[in-house]
Amino acid sequence: MGKSYPKVSPEYEKAVDKAKKKLRGFIAEKNCAPLMLRIAWHSAGTYDVNTKTGGPFGTMKHAAELAHGANNGLDIAVRLLQPIKDQYPILSYADFYQLAGVVAVEVTGGPEVPFHPGRQDKPEPPPEGRLPDATKGSDHLRDVFYRMGLSDKDIVALSGGHTLGRCHKERSGFEGPWTPNPLIFDNSYFTVLLAGDQEGLLMLPTDKALLTDPAFRPYVDKYAADEDAFFADYAEAHLKLSELGFAEA
Repeated sequence: MGKSYPKVSPEYEKAVDKAKKKLRGFIAEKNCAPLMLRIAWHSAGTYDVNTKTGGPFGTMKHAAELAHGANNGLDIAVRLLQPIKDQYPILSYADFYQLAGVVAVEVTGGPEVPFHPGRQDKPEPPPEGRLPDATKGSDHLRDVFYRMGLSDKDIVALSGGHTLGRCHKERSGFEGPWTPNPLIFDNSYFTVLLAGDQEGLLMLPTDKALLTDPAFRPYVDKYAADEDAFFADYAEAHLKLSELGFAEA
């Protein structure tokens, strides 16, 4: 049985379509796709499947959540997005931030991720400490993603989203891009990972864990060899992440 999504008004649907077009132009012009993907992921990634708390419900706009260590720099994303959000007051922040993530993948050449509107904004941010720590290994990744209700395949596919963007020393303590073209969404994260350390490129402990873990490694090999397979699994994983706690089956 599939998910049952809440009904939104025709006016709301229209605002989603217009905002999507506006975001496409803005993200392409500003080259800010990695930041937009990060705010979408970090908004959703706080979900706890056991307590049904956290998740993609617009709380990232609150100063308390922006102050979480894992969210360093996301105040920039909130600030960049606000003028566009102001044009569509009917939209929830919850939907708007997830829409920005979907568009970020699309405009950089990645797969089309389905988007279903209807998320409601929640008033309180989740507690700190629910997002991945880049200095840790595969056990930690499983603790974090299993808590969200995601699988080993989802973990590896979503890690491939690091094909976009770079780390900034002042935000994460790490510096540099993962791939040679950090504004292009492709499978190069996996090909670079298999090639080993390369000058100027970054691989975090959580990235290297994908190589050494016996359950993760086959997905790395598969995605490095077959970009279509990666795109299909990434779109599925991104959709799941963006809908955690929303429209449960």
